[in-house]
Order: sequence, then C-alpha cells, then structure tokens
Amino acid sequence: MAFIKNLFDKNFLEYASYVIKDRAIPDLEDGLKPVQRRILHSLFEMDDGKFHKVANVVGHCMKYHPHGDSSIGSALVVLANKDLFIDRQGNFGNIFTGDEASAARYIECRATPLAKDIFYNPKLTVMTDSYDGRNKEPVLFPAKIPVVLVMGAEGIAVGMSTKILPHNILEVLEAEKACLEGKPFQLYPDFPTGGIVDVSEYKEGNGKVLVRAKLDTSDPKRIIIRELPFGSTTESLINSVETAVKAGRLKIQSINDFTTEQVEIEIRLARGVYAEETVNALFAFTECEQSISVNLLVIQDNLPAVMTITQVIAYHAQQLKKLLTKELEVEKKELQDKLHLRTLERIFIEEQIYKAIEKMKTPEGIEKAVLQGFSPFMKDVGSRGVSPGDVDHLLRIPIRRISLYDTAKVKTELLEITARIKEINKHLKKIVPYAVSFLEGIMAKVRVNEELAKGQRKTEVHSFAKVAVKEVVKKDRDLKYDPVQGYLGTAVGGELIATVSPFDRILILRHNGTYTVMAELPEKTFIGPGAWWIGVADKEALAALVFTVIYKEEKTGYPWIKRCIIEGWIMNKEYALVPEGAVVLHVDTRQHFTFTAYYAPKPRIRITKGSFKAEEYPIKGLKAGGIKLTDRVIERVEVK
Repeated sequence: MAFIKNLFDKNFLEYASYVIKDRAIPDLEDGLKPVQRRILHSLFEMDDGKFHKVANVVGHCMKYHPHGDSSIGSALVVLANKDLFIDRQGNFGNIFTGDEASAARYIECRATPLAKDIFYNPKLTVMTDSYDGRNKEPVLFPAKIPVVLVMGAEGIAVGMSTKILPHNILEVLEAEKACLEGKPFQLYPDFPTGGIVDVSEYKEGNGKVLVRAKLDTSDPKRIIIRELPFGSTTESLINSVETAVKAGRLKIQSINDFTTEQVEIEIRLARGVYAEETVNALFAFTECEQSISVNLLVIQDNLPAVMTITQVIAYHAQQLKKLLTKELEVEKKELQDKLHLRTLERIFIEEQIYKAIEKMKTPEGIEKAVLQGFSPFMKDVGSRGVSPGDVDHLLRIPIRRISLYDTAKVKTELLEITARIKEINKHLKKIVPYAVSFLEGIMAKVRVNEELAKGQRKTEVHSFAKVAVKEVVKKDRDLKYDPVQGYLGTAVGGELIATVSPFDRILILRHNGTYTVMAELPEKTFIGPGAWWIGVADKEALAALVFTVIYKEEKTGYPWIKRCIIEGWIMNKEYALVPEGAVVLHVDTRQHFTFTAYYAPKPRIRITKGSFKAEEYPIKGLKAGGIKLTDRVIERVEVK
C-alpha cells in the first residue's frame, strides 16, 4: 500500500506541475502559454511574407505540440482574434456574436511585423528539444513588452487558476516607458468588445471589476445595446434578456439582433414601459452588467506566482533593458568580427599578399607566407592578430572577387561599421533612453494601424455602483398563510402575511418552536398549522427584533423563557429555539410586555398564577438555554 501511495503521490505531483507550467498558466517573460508559443514559433519558421493556410500551420505546429490539432486550431483562432500578433485572411469567427471560424483549410494567417519586433530573436532565444526529440522549440521568447497584460489570459490548473484581463497596448507601452523613466503610472483593462468598466476594486489585477454594456436610451420606447460587456456575446446576452422576460422581471415587446461589424441589439419595450425605468432591470437581471473576479497568476522563474500590475510592468522594464543590452552586445561582436575580416581582406588584396603563396608547395608554407605578408601591417590589423581561422578565410576568397575588388567601396563599408560600433557603445552607456526610444518606435508602428482601431481604447472607465436585485424588483406578490390547514405561499387563500418580491426569503417560526429560512418564495407549501411567526428574512430588520419564547419543559411542566435575536442561518436548514419535546406557549417580538402564567392547581396552595415582565430577562444567544420562571407546573399563559 505504501508503494502505491508513493507512486500515486509522485504521478499526481508530476501531472499537477505539468498542467500548471506547460498548459494552463502563461509565463511572465513572454506572456504566452506553450501552445501559443509553439504557434508563433511555427509562423516564424514558415514566414515568407505570404499567408499560409491555417491547416498547414496547425500541421507544422504538431511537430512541437503533443496534444492534437484541434487544440492548436482553436488556440490559433483565439490568438488571431486578439488582432496583435497574427494577420488574418478569411472568416476567423466573430467575437461579438460568438460565431465560430471557418474550417482550417479555408482560412489563412501569418505573423505580423509587431510579433517579429517583440518576440523574434533567434540569437537570444534558448531552444530545447521538442516532445519527440526530432526538432528544437523555444523555451521562452525574449519578449520586450508585458504581453501577458496586453493579451490577458484565463486558465484553470490543478489547485490554482488565473484570470488576467486584457489591456490597451499603447497604455501598456506608456506604462513601461513611465516605469523606465521613474514616473508614476496607472493601468486599467481595455476589452475588445468595448463597454464600460468600473475599476474601483481592481486592486492592480487581483480584485474584481464591474463591466456593463453600453446602452442607447435616446428613444424612450426602445433600448439599443451598442457595446457588449467583457465575456458576453450577442447570443448569450439576448438569451439572458429572454430568460428575465420569462421570469417576469422585464417587460418587452420584442428583441432583435442587427449586429454585423458593430453590435446593435434592439429591445422594443412593452406598452406603458419606458427606457429610463428598464435600464436598471437590464443591469440587475441580464448580462448587461457582470462582476468579474481577477487573479494575476503567472509562471515566474519556473514557479507559479501571484503578481500585481506594477510588479509586471517593473519586471518587463528591467527585462527590456537586459534584452536590448544583449542585442547590442551581440551586434557589436558581429560588427567587430566583420570589421576585422574586412580589414584583413583589404590588406590581403591591396598589398597582394596572395601572390606570395604561389611558390609554396605545402599548407604549412602557404600559412607561413600569409602570416609573413601581414607582418608589416599588424598595426592596422589590431590586437586580435591573424589566426589560423583568418588565414583559412582569406585563402577561400575566389579569384573573381579579387579581380573585381573595389577599394573605395570597402573603405566606405569600414567607415560605416566603425560608426555603427561607436553608436552601439553610446547606446550601451545610456541604455534607458535607448529603451524608451525602442518603445516609442513600437508605439509609432501601432499608431499607424489606429484606423483599424488597433491602438484606440475601446472600453470606457467609469465609477458606478452595482445594481442590487432587491432594489429593482417590485414587491407585487401576496404571501398568504392558512393557519388551519397549515399552507403558506403566493397561491394560498388565507391571511395576508406580506407583499413580497420573488427574491425575498421567508422566515417561518413553527408551532413546535423550530424555525427555517426558505431559499425560494413558495407558491404553496405545508409548514403546519398555528405557526407563531412568518416574515421576510431581512438581516437588518431581524437584528432589531427580539424573539421572546415562553415554553414549558416536557418532563416537569415548569415554565421557561428564552429571549434571543435571529442573526444568521443556512437556507432550508431547521433550527430549534426550545429543547426537544418542550411545548411552546407563546412567542412575542415586542421589547416590553407583561404576561401571566396560570399554575396547575395543588392542594393547600392558594397562589394560582404569577405575573412576569419579559424585559426583565436577558437576551441570550440562539444556542443558549432558557431561564426558569418558577418551580410550579404551568397550564397556560395569558399575555397583555
């Protein structure tokens, strides 16, 4: 058994770790889940400037992703609909209506220039073996901006989940730029479906937001939904409106969907109903208003971590400096190597050192002749000298190139290389201004596409209170009780208890001293005859209400009193205010009242009753026992 338990524990931990790190949670460094990273890697490998069939991209990506083509195809469509890193051609579905994309053989895509600027750098990308060991795939892309905030993410792993809302790319870049410059910044979500958002409880990505549809109420007899709240489609929103209508919470004449490239849902109101009074009901009972809880969980340094917006921006600001420094150093090294080789080539050809090797018969002699030929020019060659590899490179120069050698062109090239190295050295000394200029360049490329609305904020930020259902719904149902038959409900004939709404919860104190709070407003339910108290279970109202219960003990017949406040409950659970078997004689909710207890007659006892004041007894908790009134057996109670 111990072996099986250890095996189970080991396999479960490995599975949990795999789901968290390699499937559901995005990495902080490049903001991508593994399938998204593999899709972009495939697009970079296939890139020839033309569009590729999505089916071909999916097939290529299967070399890296071991979970089948459907997961790749659906992830590619979602990534393409972010409208940032993948160019689309064909029907990729509709984020407004929820319509699915066409089959993968009909639609095409390619990586955008923005994706190449942010992700693509083979010289800095660490590669690892693919799942079958036949290919290499990136461990992480060296991303230069906080992609996880731009795209957002949602995923459920084992024991944890992430919900990161998308943000406007220009605002994210501005925040990263401000962080580099040591300036304050604020960042709020921006949704592709538009709408309105309240970020008062956003808590830097770890709280919640309220989102609303944008409504046009200029016509008092109809409401037009122009923009959707995040997470809704026209179909789901219309279904929520129809459900509210069937439940009697909205009164409309018709609802029509005219959505094409822009959302337009028309709600025509019923006779006698106007837009102004219907708006709050739409927010309360439909998807026109929703609360979204967020949790900024990412993989950082191979471990899950909950971060804030500020921390993510600060991390990427530092990462941008490191990446740009590495890029400049790599470019500088390549230019220095090129400058060295071009200098050797110039001396080798202009000084006709190649002629000295014509008389040599052995490889050693040839190499020695070349090295001797460079001896007078070592000052021009520099401290690197002439290595055997350099000699081999020079000996491979074709005769055609030597004969067509252009000295002026080479000198110009050498001057350009030297100037670029000086420029790189300048950037390395002032990496922050260089990083800021890089971000400004990315922002300029995004702004070029503003006509396509790629850089514009779509969601308006406003402060508004969540519409409470109880405030909107009308109290128009009569709750009645038949004390003889014992039935309670809205479809019962009897005493009127209260006028209630469908959302009111009803507290019932039965004849035997037990009480229950009903989860739903009943049409007709049996609660027993002679219930002591029935009312709306409103916690604020009940907190000011003292229940005084007078009962007699089952074995002795002695009278007891219990005073308490009903403050909390679980729906449909039965609670007892008196001991089992006790007989409840009276229940009262007044703070002050006097009652008389009539004792059972006994020989030679003249006192047959006692008078008591309820307010003289303390208020105790629900689970506390009562207080004995007297050591006399009681028959009945009379209350003034």
